[in-house]
Amino acid sequence: MVAVAVIGAAGGIGQPLSLLLKLTPGISRLSLYDIVNMPGVATDISHINTNSSVEFYVGQSQLSNALRGINIVVISAGVARKPGMTRNDLFSINASIVRELIEAVADTCPKALIAIVTNPLNSTVPIAAHVLKSKNCYNPKRLFGITTLDSIRASRFVRDTHGIDAMELHVPVVGGHSGNTIVPLLSMATPQVKLSQKEMEDLVQRIQYGGDEVVKAKDGEGSATLSMAYAGARFTSSLVQAVGGAQVMESAFVPLAADSQGAHQIRRLGANSLDFFAVPIELGKTGTLRIVPLDAEPNMLELKAIDIAARTLKDNIAQGIKYMDSNQPLY
Repeated sequence: MVAVAVIGAAGGIGQPLSLLLKLTPGISRLSLYDIVNMPGVATDISHINTNSSVEFYVGQSQLSNALRGINIVVISAGVARKPGMTRNDLFSINASIVRELIEAVADTCPKALIAIVTNPLNSTVPIAAHVLKSKNCYNPKRLFGITTLDSIRASRFVRDTHGIDAMELHVPVVGGHSGNTIVPLLSMATPQVKLSQKEMEDLVQRIQYGGDEVVKAKDGEGSATLSMAYAGARFTSSLVQAVGGAQVMESAFVPLAADSQGAHQIRRLGANSLDFFAVPIELGKTGTLRIVPLDAEPNMLELKAIDIAARTLKDNIAQGIKYMDSNQPLY
């Protein structure tokens, strides 16, 4: 059985994520951590009649206890994007949060699989990698940025226009996890979907900026929390299954060093020398077993989108590395 920690469990994503993980088979212990409001959230969730135990920890002084003996760490802590907030505004707050949390993971459970929700993901995952390297416990196979929501939106939005069963539809999504770095490969959807170029362009635009749709609909009161919690729970469930011995397919924003050989295809298609990219992966007990090759060549529209994504990602990744290089270690 598997022990999972949710860091940021009292937040807008953390609460529904924790609820869904309490319902997830294969989890024996659920460790919930946040800086406020944990007793009520955890007690409430603990009453659900599944077999996993629920523990709660509050504040920095209890963080190491929350992480002790953990197999999978899911980090959803940080501020959510609000209307008018730029990517740099979000980065300036969440970068330091992720940095401190990864420090604690490195010190307490260095062999845990780490799944990051906290945005901007294109920069927070490189920050996490930098911290783990500085702590001499970096394993690229064990680090993931959860991009599952992009795949979920892709299948749902195609269903909205074409009436296909969204639960049966799979659309590969590569690149990153914001705006034009999100590249849905609609030409490779299974089952195959016939789309005109206009339909494809409209769907790509909606998938890329689906988060803005939610922010606008919530009228300043938050961002995508419920759908992101669902996406986070789905990816974490896949990790749980993998730790239990299954081999599971997912997509995630990962270090391409997790499978240098398998990364050749996406590098040739436009990722080039980038260290991080969202790709389909096969998960196993140790994390990423391999990068799964795409079944076909992307069309011209998709190749152009990969090129645009790669150029934006280069800056996003560099921002995370620059932040770490310009800040002294916490230890």
